[in-house]
Amino acid sequence: MRSVSWRMAAAVGGLFLASTPIAEQPQTFQSVVANLDHRDAKVRRSAMRLLRESGYPEAISAIARLVADPVDEIQLEAIHTELSFFLSEPIERRKRVALVIEVRPKGGTEEAFAEGELNLVPREVPGELVQALGLAIRDENVVVRLEAMYALGLLARPPLSPTITDRLVESLSHPDPPIRLAAARVLGRLRVEDGGDALVYAMNDPIPEVKGSAMWALGQIGAPQAVQALTEQFTYFNRGLQAATALDALAHIADSSSLPLFQARIADKDPEMRRLAIEGLGRVGNVSQAGPIEAALATEKSPHVRLAIAFALQKLGRGYLDRLVAALAEERSRDQARTYLVELGPAVVAQLQAHLANPDPEVRLGVADALGLIGSLSALQALEPARKDQERRVADAATRAVLRIHVAQTRR
Repeated sequence: MRSVSWRMAAAVGGLFLASTPIAEQPQTFQSVVANLDHRDAKVRRSAMRLLRESGYPEAISAIARLVADPVDEIQLEAIHTELSFFLSEPIERRKRVALVIEVRPKGGTEEAFAEGELNLVPREVPGELVQALGLAIRDENVVVRLEAMYALGLLARPPLSPTITDRLVESLSHPDPPIRLAAARVLGRLRVEDGGDALVYAMNDPIPEVKGSAMWALGQIGAPQAVQALTEQFTYFNRGLQAATALDALAHIADSSSLPLFQARIADKDPEMRRLAIEGLGRVGNVSQAGPIEAALATEKSPHVRLAIAFALQKLGRGYLDRLVAALAEERSRDQARTYLVELGPAVVAQLQAHLANPDPEVRLGVADALGLIGSLSALQALEPARKDQERRVADAATRAVLRIHVAQTRR
């Protein structure tokens, strides 16, 4: 099939019309979809590319079948094509050829995963695509398997089916370290609680990056069975990246048994250790810790630790939300502040939405993003006027937030 340039013509009932000579026979959406099952690989690929050019959302479910195509190159292109329907901005993958940087138009799945949900167009992910990616994470081709795993981690939403969960857990034992690394990261991102025991075992992985990702994932899923092992890891390393990763996981699990450990590190000379310990104290929820945390604010110089103090005190019932919101104005603290606001969740929505009138556009933008990620219906009324904000970026963020909330509600 020759590749043609075409568009959706709603006025004629969904026909795709070629922009080259008018005498050519127009193709319907159905005829192009039918070619996805053609025995000729070139025809299948051409049909997929036509559907991608259309940008038509119904193409997502149709293209999902090619994620299991017998031709590896088509499988990979199908995964990247599906991802393109959801990315608000394309992720560029670059490789160096001699002294020239070559931009590869396909791929970027791991990079997109790292960017996270804010780079996604608020759009429902069809079950067919989730199932197809879940099947592809056991593909014989390691590259297909890896790309499918990161795409699944970015697009799927919990809870996962037991079958997909089992496949991710199995991947923690794969001989290829990048597969084990991806499996741990995806289990953590999707908060797959059933993966907890396997992740505890994966903490013994000989590859430091896999080991660290397993610890991080245990924190994300809040696995209480990991507290002892993580505490032992922290005690053993005491300093450095592995110790910080273990402490971060413990701070997210926030088991009351970790309280003495957090208390002991609140005055640590390493600001990263102080930040994590303070976050842990806030999440444990013992209000008796509010006094010591607030006292630390008087002498703390690190802006990241000061922000963690504001978060912990807000968690403990003190009124520090305004400090978190103000941090959205600063580039160095913006991501940290937004993460805290999203974690605080529906409990702060009423106060947070009032800041959509903040004079600083960066604050308004950050608040809109946070409200969208929290996903509370109660924020919709306040977000509607923000969609007409005089700052285009703020208006766009508010529109995305509204759409994101609606999509989130359909999943519940």
